[in-house]
Amino acid sequence: MRRSILTKPRRAYGGSRSSGGSLKGRLLIGLVIALFSVGAYFFGTQDVYNPITEENQRVAMTVDQEIQLGLQAAPQMAQQFGGLDPDSRAQALVDEVGQRLVQASAAGETDYQFEFHLLADDKTINAFALPGGQIFITAALYERFQTEGQLAGVLGHEIGHVVGRHSAEQMAKARLMEGLAGAAGVVVADPDNPQSSAQMAAVVAQVVNMKHGRDDELESDRLGVRFMADAGYDPRSLLAVMEILAESNGGQTPPEFFSTHPNPERRSERIQEAIKAEFPNGVPDGLIQ
Repeated sequence: MRRSILTKPRRAYGGSRSSGGSLKGRLLIGLVIALFSVGAYFFGTQDVYNPITEENQRVAMTVDQEIQLGLQAAPQMAQQFGGLDPDSRAQALVDEVGQRLVQASAAGETDYQFEFHLLADDKTINAFALPGGQIFITAALYERFQTEGQLAGVLGHEIGHVVGRHSAEQMAKARLMEGLAGAAGVVVADPDNPQSSAQMAAVVAQVVNMKHGRDDELESDRLGVRFMADAGYDPRSLLAVMEILAESNGGQTPPEFFSTHPNPERRSERIQEAIKAEFPNGVPDGLIQ
């Protein structure tokens, strides 16, 4: 009986020490992972100044590498959306508007090789840019436009992603975030739930990447307004595009915090601010709608 009474508290105390030691071990491992990730981020990427966005960026690729990556990925991306649209007149307009935006703006002073592609997909409302200047818009979105200015608004936004070097920047950030998220997952891991570490890492990485995605979208909207104004388009046409996007979602948008794309309403507010900054005395008459 005495042995059983004495043994119980000893086991409990021993368990407490083991738990504390386990936590210290996880903290040490997490710290090592975090330090390694930070080191890899700074030594494996480049710190460059972007004269168009007027900010310093840390990117994972050179401009030439971005161009090559975009060219290599373009055929596969087009195939995922049903290939290129056979409407040559519509494609010609996309080319004309896209090149006008590039040649009239700072985008034309870069080394990026811009090409504009109309995709055959008539169900998916989307537009996107690959690194290096490959820009795509689906027929489903194109067919909803009522004016040339609305097309210019979308293409200007996508050009903004390219010259903003968002893909190269996101690739660099992703490496860092994956490492830091993994470190956080190790520290808060539940020994009784082996999946908790991976789940925590995924949540941390998702929330951080969402914020960066939203920032990129808003910056591309600002750049799009600037490029539209440079090319003689009325930037208020981009506000009409936000209405199209809002209608296409049928009111079923997720909360802004949990979306890589800000809500159209939020984007409209920022676009109006960008237009006011571009035209402090009001938008002049005669711009292409």
